[in-house]
Amino acid sequence: MVKALWISIWLFYLSAPVTDLISGGHSLGVRLLGGLGLAAFVAWYLVLVFRTARRMPVRRVLISLAVLAAQATILSLTLGREWLVLFVYVAISSGAALPAEYSRWTVLGTTALLAVTANAVPGGTAYLAGLLIPALMGGFAMVGIRAMIRTTMELREARATVAQLAANEERLRMARDLHDLLGHSLSLITLKSELAGRMLPGQPEAAAQQVADIERVSRQALVDVREAVSGYRRPTLPGELAGARTALAAAGVVADLPVDLPADLPAEPSGELPEEAESALAWSLREAVTNVVRHSGAKRCRVTLETRQTLDGPVLELTVTDDGPGGPGGPAAPGNGLTGLTERLAAVGGSLSAGPAGRTGFALTARVPLALGSGS
Repeated sequence: MVKALWISIWLFYLSAPVTDLISGGHSLGVRLLGGLGLAAFVAWYLVLVFRTARRMPVRRVLISLAVLAAQATILSLTLGREWLVLFVYVAISSGAALPAEYSRWTVLGTTALLAVTANAVPGGTAYLAGLLIPALMGGFAMVGIRAMIRTTMELREARATVAQLAANEERLRMARDLHDLLGHSLSLITLKSELAGRMLPGQPEAAAQQVADIERVSRQALVDVREAVSGYRRPTLPGELAGARTALAAAGVVADLPVDLPADLPAEPSGELPEEAESALAWSLREAVTNVVRHSGAKRCRVTLETRQTLDGPVLELTVTDDGPGGPGGPAAPGNGLTGLTERLAAVGGSLSAGPAGRTGFALTARVPLALGSGS
């Protein structure tokens, strides 16, 4: 629909040929033939421009453009200089429908044909100066737009491929982890179950020992699986930043988000942010962005991540502000998610503050200590 709207706007420049048909002093037969020729030209032009997203054989497009150019030439020579504007549409359709290696020459060829035809039409040179630049600029502009459309389509396909590969890789990782966690335990349980079965009823005490070992191994396997699942579910700040950028863009909110964690972050000896602190801030970011998208009616949202030095030691501070008139759900109250965030942050020695930001908007600030050993 948007494409049809834009094309319809540009068809306004056909008012000159239409006006010439109505008040140009032509006979009825000439008007009928001219109207049919103009309708055929516009139909052919629309087919070419609307099909730019599909790959068509170059030969077929060149033949179509030759038909368009022939129509423009015949109508201009027979009906007058007002019809020279049709060459602009020929140049635009060639730039839209042909690859760049062809369209750069067809646009120039169409412009040259326009110049020749204008010199053959009475009074056509007076219109030539006003048509050459639109033909050249319109044609080459469509070359760039076509390249941009192709690039966008390729990027979408590449993004879908990357997402599919990432999902496949995650499945493989989960399969490897579960195999490593449960393979040994289940094999041991199977072996001890067979031993216990062979010991009964002659050796009940030894069989009871095997059953006790089976219970111990199964409990440990359950603990390992729970820890693994907890690790899968633990949110990370880079992941939540990427998710927030996608959610805000989908909601039409202009997002100002950091690309990565602060460079001056005092990390653990392993070189990473403590898991407890990162998880608490990640949950805070997710809840805040969800509230912005659902409740605030905001047009802009800004997220900052900064390290600050306080009297209690260094802290990592997350701030989410928006310019919405409603605020993300009003003040902090049980049931709206902010109480849960407060509890999460308090568990790692952090704090949460939320409230109006200026006349309109809302601000949420979450802080976690970077020295978790003393803070919690």
